[in-house]
Amino acid sequence: MPEVFVAAGSNVEPLRHLGAALRALAERYGVLRLSPVYRNPPQGGDGPEFLNMVLGFDTEDTAESVAATLRAVEAANGRGDAPARSGPCTLDLDLLLYGELVLETETVRVPRADITRYPFVLRPLAELAGERRHPVLGTTYGELWAGWAGGPHPMTRETVDFTAEAGP
Repeated sequence: MPEVFVAAGSNVEPLRHLGAALRALAERYGVLRLSPVYRNPPQGGDGPEFLNMVLGFDTEDTAESVAATLRAVEAANGRGDAPARSGPCTLDLDLLLYGELVLETETVRVPRADITRYPFVLRPLAELAGERRHPVLGTTYGELWAGWAGGPHPMTRETVDFTAEAGP
């Protein structure tokens, strides 16, 4: 059964929207493995700080089905069409990895390029799945994070309780 990793972020009522996403995804896929949560400023834009994390789960659903589920969860949380990193965003869920699959279609691209592009994706992925290898680069996510050369991007590890927030 493929192991799936998803990046999750929000900067509009983030505890509410991330909590709602975690509940919806756990209901659909079962037990979720969660990285630490990080607070960081939006990449290349203005606006409130984001909370970002990575979650993992196992599924027999196809990559296309998982991507469709992520879009539906975003929509249920008021996600519009605005780019998530450049402004306010209720919920951004990005399929990072689907097992060892390398795939590029109109709806799915795995592994997602954001893994090596953004520290707020790579760091939590490395903490959750540091020993796993990138299916194209062959390097572990822990090694990728240890060698991060993408420049500084302030991130603060947060302790959060998603169960304390009521979701939609």
